[in-house]
Amino acid sequence: MNLTYSILIVDDVSDNIKVAMNILKENNYNFSFAMDGKQALEVIKSKNFDLILLDIMMPKLNGYEVIEILKKDKKTKDIPVIFLTAKADIDSITQGFNLGAVDYITKPFHPAELISRVATHLELYRAKKILQQNNLDLNVKIKHNEDRYISELESSQIELIHTLTELMESTSDETGKHIKRVAEISKLLAILHHSLSDDEASEIYNASPMHDIGKITIDKEILNKPSRLTEEEFCAMKKHTTNAHHFLKKSKRKLIKAANIIAYQHHEKWNGTGYPQGLKGEEIHIYGRIVALADVLDALTHKRVYKESWSFTKATHYMIEHKGTQFDPYLVELFEGNLEDFRKIIEE
Repeated sequence: MNLTYSILIVDDVSDNIKVAMNILKENNYNFSFAMDGKQALEVIKSKNFDLILLDIMMPKLNGYEVIEILKKDKKTKDIPVIFLTAKADIDSITQGFNLGAVDYITKPFHPAELISRVATHLELYRAKKILQQNNLDLNVKIKHNEDRYISELESSQIELIHTLTELMESTSDETGKHIKRVAEISKLLAILHHSLSDDEASEIYNASPMHDIGKITIDKEILNKPSRLTEEEFCAMKKHTTNAHHFLKKSKRKLIKAANIIAYQHHEKWNGTGYPQGLKGEEIHIYGRIVALADVLDALTHKRVYKESWSFTKATHYMIEHKGTQFDPYLVELFEGNLEDFRKIIEE
């Protein structure tokens, strides 16, 4: 493969530049030159180079000052620099390498030496760039595969959630439309919430359909009873939260863990009078607080076997009256400030 390299030669003596170019011209390199350090930095701003041959003793900026500037700039810090200079003392050579030079050739030099060292460092630099690009491509590929795996995993979890909620619909008065509306209301509350991200809003949306999954463990006669539950029946009903928790808590999958929180805590109340744990205020996970409001709002505005539906206005009054007692006051404020958006979800 025929590769073209670009070389910058920096020397305040034009004859030295001509000598170096004549020695190296057989390799078909692209040459640029500068007569002092300041001019060299200007040239480097406008072109990309694979190698710099740099003199040390120059006016305005010497070679040491130039390489220090190059190494501080992330765009030029990796360009290999070979000092090509008459300074042959050990201190000068040591300083050159300490500043980041890849090689140090003293004048007068032998043409074969210059040709060989230039070719070696150009090949090393090109190989380094290829390795960096391959590593970048590999990282991109790994990231893509990770994202695809996570996406497939989450899709599987969502499919499992939908399957379980369909099972729940067949055993209780929970309808698919109720589950969908609770998910939409929960997502809207999460989006409006100042401290939740878009990813968390999506997580709540996908996990909230499991809020009453524990009802599959409750007697159908209790679930579908058209009249008020007895105290004993209500105690049995309340177990759907803990039963769901025992069922879901073993999973380490993100959406199932979120579903566990929601199923376990969505009947807790802000003032601590809810069930099953009697959690209070922010002891209740934000996911549980959000779905608690969403579930009650939708239940009030739609008919159940034991009750008629309420108007959206009447349900709104209820939510506001129970602000700070049953519901997180900040969530109620979000609801109050966006009533028409919530009404649209309820009525559709």
